[in-house]
Amino acid sequence: MQTRKAPGGRASAEPLLDDVNKAIIEQLQQDGRRSYAAMAAAVGLSEAAVRQRVQRLLDAGIMQIVAVTDPLRVGFKRQAMIGVRVTGDTRVVADALAGLPEVDYVVITAGSFDLLLEIVAEDDEHLISLVNDHIRALPQVRETETFVYLRLVKQTYTWGVR
Repeated sequence: MQTRKAPGGRASAEPLLDDVNKAIIEQLQQDGRRSYAAMAAAVGLSEAAVRQRVQRLLDAGIMQIVAVTDPLRVGFKRQAMIGVRVTGDTRVVADALAGLPEVDYVVITAGSFDLLLEIVAEDDEHLISLVNDHIRALPQVRETETFVYLRLVKQTYTWGVR
C-alpha cells in the first residue's frame, strides 16, 4: 500500500490505489477527455474530489494522460523493436539509449536480450543511422537485433488496475 503526505507533511494512511481511484483510472482509460463531472457521477464523488484525486495520481506518477498515436499513420515510415546485448551495467546503457528522442520505450530484461528498445524513425535511412551511429556506437553494446514493424495490429493501454 502506498501512502501519501497529508497537509503538514505527515503521512496519511489513505492508499493511492483504493477502489475509487481505480475506478477513476478506468474511466480515463476509456476516454482520456472524460469530464470531472462525468467521472464524479460514475464513481459517486463530487467533481472537486475527483479533480483532487486525479491530480494526486498524476503527481505520484501512477498515471499520465496522453494522446496515443500510431506513428506509421502520422508520417513516420519505420517503427522497430531492437534487442540489445550489452557488457557491464545495463542500467547505464538503458539510460543512455533512453535519452535518444527516437526511442519511446526502453526495458531492461532477463532473457536473451539485456534491453529492448522501441524506436520510431522517419525512414529506413534514419533507422540505419540510429542503429549504427547511436546504438551500436556505445562501447558497452555488444550486439543488436532489429525487428522492423510491418503493421501495428493492436495498441491498447486499457489493461485496468486490477
